[in-house]
Amino acid sequence: MRWNRVAALAGILALFDAGWLPAQNDYRWRIEQWRVRHEAELKAEDGWLAVAGLFWLMDGANAAGSDPANAVTLPRGPARAGVFDFRNGATTFHAASGVTALMNGRTAGSIVQLRSDINGSADQLQIAGLSMSVIERGSRYGIRLKDPASQPRRQFTGLHWFPVNEKYRVTGRFIAYQQPRMIPITNVLGDTEPEASPGYVELTLEGQRLHLEPVTEEQQLFFIFRDLTAGHETYPAGRFLYASWPKNGAVVLDFNQAENPPCAFTAYATCPLPPKQNHLAVRIEAGELNYGEH
Repeated sequence: MRWNRVAALAGILALFDAGWLPAQNDYRWRIEQWRVRHEAELKAEDGWLAVAGLFWLMDGANAAGSDPANAVTLPRGPARAGVFDFRNGATTFHAASGVTALMNGRTAGSIVQLRSDINGSADQLQIAGLSMSVIERGSRYGIRLKDPASQPRRQFTGLHWFPVNEKYRVTGRFIAYQQPRMIPITNVLGDTEPEASPGYVELTLEGQRLHLEPVTEEQQLFFIFRDLTAGHETYPAGRFLYASWPKNGAVVLDFNQAENPPCAFTAYATCPLPPKQNHLAVRIEAGELNYGEH
């Protein structure tokens, strides 16, 4: 669901500790640097702008190649690149004769089994500069295609943001559940899956007392929320916000880092939607502005 920015953030904090940050407006500088890094990840060769297709697998053989007759249609490369054989939740790729494929950057054999994204990073199969991976969504399995030469990546015009405003960096009170609570999260496909929530956060913003319930992702709190700017200045479905794990019962939520979901940039993402308890009756004029409709 997310881009891994932990290592880059550690580098920024190291510069801060070493005294390399500007003496004035260091908060604004940190947010602007985060935004530069966020945009760079989005438009990277393997970023969300490179996502160029999503093909749901049928039981049995799913032919792949640039011929439009293939079930998995590639924008270039061999007319018949091979076959994704899908059986009992397992996906095996059989390369066509003479086709060179890489698995996670290394030369692959003619037959390889692909690990899906359900328990972490999916295997990456590369052919003709294209990358394919298996995703699981509910009872469905699909091939996600990434193309560094995709039209959205080539035509990307840059992100836009509300001005940095430190009042939207808010400390909230974290109330932990005795045991993680499973909450239903629905995605844009209509699939609903239970996700573990460790507790909820109470905070005051724009004079209102708000309640937000996160799930956990990469040992961080992941908030999927919607506010009254949605469908106007910001992406209609809602936005994402990540926060560090609570310390002494407190959580810092910085809405200047609120970001659009991948669905704002590609029709081939399967973004989670905000649960009802995270629909906020307040305008949060901070973070990323809407990029466009898909």
